[in-house]
Amino acid sequence: MISNKLILIVDDDLPLLENTAYMIETLGYEVITARDGIEAVDVYKSARPLLTFMDIKMPKQDGFDAFFKIKEFDSDAKVILITAYNVDEKKHLKAKSMSLLETIGKPYDIEKLEDTINKYLNS
Repeated sequence: MISNKLILIVDDDLPLLENTAYMIETLGYEVITARDGIEAVDVYKSARPLLTFMDIKMPKQDGFDAFFKIKEFDSDAKVILITAYNVDEKKHLKAKSMSLLETIGKPYDIEKLEDTINKYLNS
């Protein structure tokens, strides 16, 4: 399922996940979702999305660890981490050294999502 307009969204907060998916779909993108880091890695490997928005604080496997596994699988993966909390600086520095695009804070709105998508997919 490789698409030139596919975006993966990963968040354990179902209402936020669904709302974010809807916002991105209104921008004309196809969206797939995952609810934790383990599922995110599996979905990424099978779908190969153009861009991934992934929450950091999740059960089973956090966003940093999922990011590291995705980058091991695909060093060109474009991943943006999302958080409402302070981040583990050591993991954040490691992620940046592995080409993490950026980290955005919650809450975010459709304009932030659109600007971020345009920055990394339409530049």
